Amino acid sequence: MALYEHVVISRQDISPQQAEALNDTLKHLIEEGGGSVAKIEYWGLRNLTYRIKKNRKGHYSLLAIDAPADAVKEMERQLSINEDVLRYLTVRVEELELELSPILARRDRDRERRDDVPQGAF
Repeated sequence: MALYEHVVISRQDISPQQAEALNDTLKHLIEEGGGSVAKIEYWGLRNLTYRIKKNRKGHYSLLAIDAPADAVKEMERQLSINEDVLRYLTVRVEELELELSPILARRDRDRERRDDVPQGAF
């Protein structure tokens, strides 16, 4: 089976719970096709560089997938007809990165910095 990284951007007006449910649906589709999802990261609501279908923001998610090509094609077909999905991108990789992505690592690092600042310092 091949290894893939998959990023999906969904509409800004759905809730974070609905974005997580979309991730669970994608995981279920991959598992039905004989693959597995090694990691799912929900990056949250982020600004888009340019408007997509009148949206300025989108819910971003990253999936690390080990699946046959047919399962990935079926997942992409389902995403193309889902009106909550703005964009998606699937990239075949040599190996899966299972640690935190740079997006979440930076967010955690920023939180740690804020926690280290004494109260009333600003």
